[in-house]
Amino acid sequence: MNGKSNLRRIHFIDEVRGFDIILMAIYHAFSTAGFVFGYEWGRELFVFFQPVEPFFAGIFIFICGMSCRLSRSNLKRGGILLLIALGITLFLWVFMPEHVILFGILHFLSVAILLFALLRPALDRIKPLAGIAVCAALLLITWWVPYYNGHLIGIKGIAAWKIPQEIIKPWLYPLGLGYLPSSDYFPILPWIFCFLAGSFAGVWAADGRLPEWMYRQRAPFLSAIGRRALLIYILHQPAIFAAFYIATQVLRLRA
Repeated sequence: MNGKSNLRRIHFIDEVRGFDIILMAIYHAFSTAGFVFGYEWGRELFVFFQPVEPFFAGIFIFICGMSCRLSRSNLKRGGILLLIALGITLFLWVFMPEHVILFGILHFLSVAILLFALLRPALDRIKPLAGIAVCAALLLITWWVPYYNGHLIGIKGIAAWKIPQEIIKPWLYPLGLGYLPSSDYFPILPWIFCFLAGSFAGVWAADGRLPEWMYRQRAPFLSAIGRRALLIYILHQPAIFAAFYIATQVLRLRA
């Protein structure tokens, strides 16, 4: 890799990530309104948009995988993110146990970044296009592994097999082969393959080989949000909770 990306910002990726994080924040606002503060409209909107949530989460995960090719300190990034994720779990477990997050998207991303850092020498030997193709196939095959998809291996409706019950253990929950109550859940299977597909696409980004139009800025606001996406993701849930709490208190005072 020749490091051209160090000289040119890939604004399209920032803009997509910025738009994506806004959509995810709105979706989480519906969840907070409906299931924490009891607003019926929040529950209805959350359920309505639930089918497309994996798509937007997948974009975020894919871009995070790309970013690993542009970072010089993935072990440090992954370690810090893991500490933040564990801190969020501890906070929720103490103060909001009914909404605790045991292995959410931040937990997953931290583990994925650390795995990428450890496996990078082997991953570097794989051609990007071949890596993306293999990851796409494995994503399809493992999509049904988590309990919310039925603990299946294969492609549902074509060739899928039920995972033996004796394999499903609580301690395999992060892998996708278990069940624990959690407000957010992004197991290693299948999401690691979405992340790794992004890391293979990131080879082209690191080499400055993306289409020219991706380097031109079109939406500065979205680009600015995208550059701070991880920080915004970490802070948006407390901000949403605080906003609804204040709004609820004001409405009660006026009632």
